Amino acid sequence: MNGAIATLDEIGYAQSSLSQIAKRAGVSTALISYHFADKSDLMNHLLMKLMERSATYIMDRVAGAATAREKLDTFIEAGLAYQGTNPAHYIALLEIVFHARTPDNISYYRVEDDEDVIQLALQKILREGQATGEFGSFHVEVLASMIQGAIGEYMASAAITRQVDLETYGQELIRMVRTITTRTEGVS
Repeated sequence: MNGAIATLDEIGYAQSSLSQIAKRAGVSTALISYHFADKSDLMNHLLMKLMERSATYIMDRVAGAATAREKLDTFIEAGLAYQGTNPAHYIALLEIVFHARTPDNISYYRVEDDEDVIQLALQKILREGQATGEFGSFHVEVLASMIQGAIGEYMASAAITRQVDLETYGQELIRMVRTITTRTEGVS
């Protein structure tokens, strides 16, 4: 898996092959072929592993927060921190999502994932905040999508990473989300 991550980070999905991955992993191509049917099979397994690692990283940190506001801030910080500490993982994930296909030959970015653990957890935090009165009124699915998009965009955009450091980006995103979620007096 680490060899596949390094390969995707260095040369991208289109140029990657089992032999390129084996070279970076320091193993034979036959060994990889023993465990995976082909490049697509390996990439499908890697995608699931990367998503699982990201979700675990974020949710472990969110679990320590008490209020919906703390959970939301922690969610944003953890999502960005995971990218910052694992940039090759994030690049590999993007390469797979935008270039690989599911076993049913569908581009990953077109797959509707009703079980996206991270997205569902974020929506739960937002709903909890509304239910407890910590947050005001807003469309949960829209805000969750906006937050996830903003988190994902940081590492995907070389222009923003050159201009704004990760900590500043995170603080600004939290500030903006707080503005959106703050309950306005007299409005429930």
